[in-house]
Amino acid sequence: MRTAIGLILVAGLTVIWATNAWLTDRFSENTRVRSELRATLYTGNLLSELQRTSVVPLLLARDPMLINALRGNDFSTTSAWLIGAQKEIAASSIRLFDASGRTVGSTDRYQIGTNNVLAPYFVEALRSRDTVFTVAEVASGAYEFTYSRAIVADGKTLGVIAVGADLTRLERSWAGISDAVAVSDSEGRIILSTEPRWRGLTMPEALAVRSAPSAIQRAFQVTADWTSMPADAYVRGRAVMRTESRIPFRGWRMINFTTYASIRDRVNAFLALEIMGFAMLLAATFYVLSRRARRQSAAYMRESADLRALNSRLTREIAERERVQKELRVAEQTVQQSSKLAALGEMSAGVSHELNQPLAAMKTYLAGSRLLLQRGRSEEALTSFQRIDDLVDRMGALTRQLKGYARKGGEAFEPVDLRQAVSSALSMMEPQLRARTIEIRHHFPRQPVTVLADRIRLEQVIVNLLRNAIDAVKSTRKPLVEIGVSSGSLAHLTVRDNGPGVSDLEKLFEPFWTTKKPGEGTGLGLAISSGIVTDFGGRLTAHNAVDGGAVFEMELPLHPAGSRADREATVNPLAAE
Repeated sequence: MRTAIGLILVAGLTVIWATNAWLTDRFSENTRVRSELRATLYTGNLLSELQRTSVVPLLLARDPMLINALRGNDFSTTSAWLIGAQKEIAASSIRLFDASGRTVGSTDRYQIGTNNVLAPYFVEALRSRDTVFTVAEVASGAYEFTYSRAIVADGKTLGVIAVGADLTRLERSWAGISDAVAVSDSEGRIILSTEPRWRGLTMPEALAVRSAPSAIQRAFQVTADWTSMPADAYVRGRAVMRTESRIPFRGWRMINFTTYASIRDRVNAFLALEIMGFAMLLAATFYVLSRRARRQSAAYMRESADLRALNSRLTREIAERERVQKELRVAEQTVQQSSKLAALGEMSAGVSHELNQPLAAMKTYLAGSRLLLQRGRSEEALTSFQRIDDLVDRMGALTRQLKGYARKGGEAFEPVDLRQAVSSALSMMEPQLRARTIEIRHHFPRQPVTVLADRIRLEQVIVNLLRNAIDAVKSTRKPLVEIGVSSGSLAHLTVRDNGPGVSDLEKLFEPFWTTKKPGEGTGLGLAISSGIVTDFGGRLTAHNAVDGGAVFEMELPLHPAGSRADREATVNPLAAE
């Protein structure tokens, strides 16, 4: 009996020592990995806040209200407007400076009237004419993070808008989760930290700033850390693990400190279980030597406890699975609703844009009809009314066609002569062409160029291209628009102008991107046209001509059934102007 007990004690001490070393190493590594993942999350939150704030100065610098206030030197409502904008974007502060550096509008009314001509965010914004980021120490241990941008109108600098990023909110959230977090700039200076005393210091200086421990604290520290890994540093008198990661922003770095307390607690829990197990083993040994029957009873009790634990775990897993399935159903419903709203928004925006064309033509015809009736030329006025009636029919067909965009159906396709479609589009644009002196040249072949398409949607594309060309030559001395139709293996339509060309070809066909002034265009015309041509099985491209101007090219497959008959048919050529 003494030998058995001695062997159990030796085995218990050996296992406890080995388990302590192995669990300490394993849990330390797990804690380090979690700390690195937490640092990645903090870095993402920090970058997200900075990127979100960086867009605000660009938007405010283009705001007509601020520009007019700087021009007219009227800032009576500027501060109130900035306070409302601050609440919407959750910025730390928003300030407006005039060209002399005087604060003319601010979310903090005590700042109004102060001069900031030497402030870095004011000087750097005037130098770069772009959004700049500056970090300034406004008080001992307090930093201000500012995005600023010059407000320029008609080539003249009117002032500067400065938006403060609220990074202290991130500090408060970090303080509630991690033991200690610090962010240093490219020079190693701490600019953000959950420890207020660290701000403005380097990391070695910050770690050196701590109160001297008492004798009791030193004894407790030695007792608590004897089984832990070697400490990377000490924060508030406690041994901590240090992890450092790079922030992809101006050379910033994030340092996380995690105490070993959680590791020690988890290891001690396992060690307590092991000690309990060995104690139970000793008790069981005495029990076996005394009464064999009770050993069997104890075995039955342990099996019952295992079954109850298994049953409890299965119950928790079932509840968790039901919760996840419920959340999945809610997420699917949310995605479906978002998809419906997106389709509805795209449809309404497209209808609004496309109806502007016939409405503009109808307005011109009405004005002309009024003049013709005043001059007694009623027959010519009736012709204009007939054209208005045709445009109304066209608007009705246009709305019906736009309702079917989502279905991408091709049941309404028919053989269409590309030359006739161009002629119809020119007739549609006739009132606008009469109002301005623009030379129109068109080159058509003698034979029909037949494609399989929806005639109304094809005319929409051609009208959009003509409108863009007419708008492009608005400031040209001798405006010229050339239209060419040709056929080979494919049907080709070319619309060329002698305007300034396209500045950004990559974004040309993106929805809501436009080079026109606010109120003159929505940026949907070319995006819708490109989608229509794609539905026809063709493609719409654009490039700048060598001698100036923009060139839009549309390629469509020829109609196979009627291509041979079309080539054999002969019609009178349309003379080029």
